[in-house]
Amino acid sequence: MYVIEVRNAELIDTLTRAVNDRRIVDAAIVSLIGAVDGFTLSTMPADDATKDTLTAYDLPAEMSGTGEITSGVVHVHAVMAVEGDRAISGHLRRADVGTWFARAYLIEA
Repeated sequence: MYVIEVRNAELIDTLTRAVNDRRIVDAAIVSLIGAVDGFTLSTMPADDATKDTLTAYDLPAEMSGTGEITSGVVHVHAVMAVEGDRAISGHLRRADVGTWFARAYLIEA
């Protein structure tokens, strides 16, 4: 198992660099945990599952998620818990880690 910790950086870019440095081509992201200062998620519109709608959030969130590394490409689905006991979820496109940390736990396939 690999544990990748992210501090003071953008999560997806950092994970991508880390898997490339370790020459991980295919893996399961079995757990993703931490907190972020801002993030972007994408979801599919109800009338067209082939499209992608990106929404950026400039607010802190507790984060949990899972995903995969396929042919070296990081793919994460996450649930972001925000103020007011609300959850926002989708495909994690960007996550700015600053105040706290994030950790991804990977098992190579």
